[in-house]
Amino acid sequence: MGQQFIVDNRGGGSTIIGTEFLAKSKPDGYTIMFMNSAHVTTPLLMTTPYDALKDFAPITAIAQAQYLMALHPSVPANNLQEFIALAKTKPGQISFASSGMGGPAHLTAELFMIAAGVKMRHIPYKGGGPALTDLLGGQVQVGFNVPINYAPHIQSGKLKGMAITGKTRLPNLRQMPTFAEAGLPNYDSNVSFGVLAPAGTPKDIIDKLSAEIAKIMGAPDLRKALVKQGMGTFTSTPDEFGALLKADSDKFTYVIRTANIKLEK
Repeated sequence: MGQQFIVDNRGGGSTIIGTEFLAKSKPDGYTIMFMNSAHVTTPLLMTTPYDALKDFAPITAIAQAQYLMALHPSVPANNLQEFIALAKTKPGQISFASSGMGGPAHLTAELFMIAAGVKMRHIPYKGGGPALTDLLGGQVQVGFNVPINYAPHIQSGKLKGMAITGKTRLPNLRQMPTFAEAGLPNYDSNVSFGVLAPAGTPKDIIDKLSAEIAKIMGAPDLRKALVKQGMGTFTSTPDEFGALLKADSDKFTYVIRTANIKLEK
């Protein structure tokens, strides 16, 4: 585009710090933000100085990450239906790990419990690394994570894969069924990734950015790299991305209210 792009990582505050910076930026197309589903879930769990939908202009979606459900080998279940049957006999006794209270992995597991009609005990960790370590060690029995983090351990037999979210199997895990194939067609949960601008950014600028990003995401080497990480690339119009954000917000509002999830002050 004839412009230098500077990456400004503003971590912390459960994504609030970086997101507030974008919301207060000049709506001229020169400040945009890469985000994931936490953009819509964070305001559902805590007070934020912005509205996740009203204070931003959607540019495009760029990818979705599927989630893989895995068990420690000590769990006496070899497929999803066996696990659901087992969990129903032990309500609250089987534990699952997540990378943090209210995070995507936690909400993905809560949505699974609603769909499957089971109750597990949540063990939140400070990040995905510690959660995986304890899952491999058997301190917790179940985990939900992006496939790239679980695939090597499933292939080595250190974990048992149950199913993946999404509509299709992954090229590097052809043996792993989708949840629909495994007998739970009413369950699906993905993490969406996309790009936003501040509200009020002119439509012609939004459309230009959306078109240029779509060209980039069509590059074969980029698509191949993302697929290896369990992510499927897909671009959208700004309106389509806005509709996806609204749908994600509605879905996770339902999960949070149904599971009565509250973050500790």
